[in-house]
Amino acid sequence: MRIISGIYKGKRLNPPKNLPVRPTTDFAKEGLFNVLQNQLYFDELKVLDLFAGTGSITFEFASRGCEQIKCVDLNFKCVDFIRKTAKQLNFENIIVFKSNVFKYLGSGKESFDLIFADPPYDLENLESIPDLVFSNNKLNEDGLLIVEHSKKTDFSEHDKLIETRRYGNVNFSFFKE
Repeated sequence: MRIISGIYKGKRLNPPKNLPVRPTTDFAKEGLFNVLQNQLYFDELKVLDLFAGTGSITFEFASRGCEQIKCVDLNFKCVDFIRKTAKQLNFENIIVFKSNVFKYLGSGKESFDLIFADPPYDLENLESIPDLVFSNNKLNEDGLLIVEHSKKTDFSEHDKLIETRRYGNVNFSFFKE
């Protein structure tokens, strides 16, 4: 796993082998961030990374200078890896929560400029994530939700979907209010 751009461009991160994750491929991550860099000013973003896993997306946003990145994962080993790596890289803008994503989305009044969700592809209720984000007002005005998923998941009928992009076996669906 490597950081693609920003102050730590090319930096390799080595998460423990026993983490129960499926990290976003470098190919898909590079495609996603090529799209985002043409639409957003990273240094102004407040980001929420759901199902953070290894923190690959979190560290990419941090390396690009995002104002704040909060990440949520239920697995203690994932949370511990992200915390330790953030400390080693002196990322003071990363805040990590060990929590169930569905409970996290239902609590608090905080909102974000960008929310990235990379749930397990076979997660029950995966399709409910956009509705939870919007019904709990988790996005700021003009905010963007991105859900990573397999081709088996179809958001084409969702009224807030603006586009879906495919990079190999990885799909990113983009939602806006």
